Amino acid sequence: MSGLPRRHYRSRNVRLDTLVQLRWLAVVGQLTAVLAVHFGLEFDVAILPCFVVIGLAALLNIALRIAFPDTQWLEPDRAAYLLGFDIAELAVLLYLTGGLENPFSFLLLGPVLISAAALPPRMTLLIGIFAVLCATVLIFVHYELPWENGEPLVLPETYVVGIWLSILLAIGYIGVYTWQVAEEARQLSDALAATELVLAREQHLSQLDGLAAAAAHELGTPLATITVVVREIERALEAGSPYADDVKLLREQAQRCREILSKITELPTADPFDRVPLSALIEEAVAPHRHFGVSVGVTLPPDRTSEPVGARNPAIRYGLGNLIENAVDFANKRVEIFADWNTDTVTITIRDDGPGFAPEVVDRIGAPYVTHRPSEMLETEGNAAEDPVFGLGLGLFIAKTLLERNGARLSLKNQASPSHGAEVTLVWPRADFERPLVAAPLERAAAVS
Repeated sequence: MSGLPRRHYRSRNVRLDTLVQLRWLAVVGQLTAVLAVHFGLEFDVAILPCFVVIGLAALLNIALRIAFPDTQWLEPDRAAYLLGFDIAELAVLLYLTGGLENPFSFLLLGPVLISAAALPPRMTLLIGIFAVLCATVLIFVHYELPWENGEPLVLPETYVVGIWLSILLAIGYIGVYTWQVAEEARQLSDALAATELVLAREQHLSQLDGLAAAAAHELGTPLATITVVVREIERALEAGSPYADDVKLLREQAQRCREILSKITELPTADPFDRVPLSALIEEAVAPHRHFGVSVGVTLPPDRTSEPVGARNPAIRYGLGNLIENAVDFANKRVEIFADWNTDTVTITIRDDGPGFAPEVVDRIGAPYVTHRPSEMLETEGNAAEDPVFGLGLGLFIAKTLLERNGARLSLKNQASPSHGAEVTLVWPRADFERPLVAAPLERAAAVS
């Protein structure tokens, strides 16, 4: 099982077309600002050097357009180089137009924010350090700020240092904030993708029932023909023939195949297992976890005459099974499952005698990439390469999402002292639990046809 430090598995690639378009926007904005200051305000600007710097950015864009297709995706290091070029190009323009005294100096934040949203933290840290170095150099080395009547505007050193400090803080704070928001969006996207994968697998398994019945129906005729032909061959063989035993074995195996298929075809058209009592649903979820050295007990109300019967929903089956698996993983000796119901609600409570939820994550359990597994457990359970989301809290997130989509409300807490261990409670409105499972659109169309 992989540990928390291994939580990023997708490379953070950036589309080249995005960076090119942003650079064109910067080129147009810089060119407009230089022309407006020089010709509109009639300030003395080093216009030719500024045009050369802006022209280099435009030439880079043209070269990238020629060398790469619009759909080209850049690896993080190459995208970082291009963002570093943008910072250097802007720093040179600021050098020519007043350094940090130029009100446009805050645009140094732009490439850092793009990196924070799209690139790994290491790249963002390097780009942020480069932006801070450029801002620091611009405090001491720059042309005078263009001003009216050729008279330079001299700002107090304290004020300039304040501008530098504000840029530094903005790069740090806004960069971290942007990275956090983008990271949460990526985590949620990965978690939902994993949820869709689980649902697709469960849907595929549920379709196998229909495929098995269809296969049994189609195979019945050729197997009957094979059986008849084998019997004719068996009758035609002379006594003591060396092929007699082989033909007999062939007949017996063909008959065995027919018996197996008959068991499948004897199932009625309506799946007898599409509805399941609550007790059977719990037993299905518990059964795979009874042989791991932990006792799993199920307690039901003594009066089961009004036991709720729900649809055999793969989402509920998976979600409940995942919660029980977590309880078994952390329990010392025993897991207790309590079921109860009345005319309005259906309740399942899962308790274990393990250490319980860690206090620092108990309020966030069920969010993607939040796990309460100890680091030593994550390191010793192995098989991280085959299952990159294992141990990152995605399993519990998927279970919680699936159950809530099917009407359940989850509460996760630690048991009150003197008891110890985790307690997970599921509560359904009874009408939601007993509602028939709606077929997918394609399945409904096939049934109608």
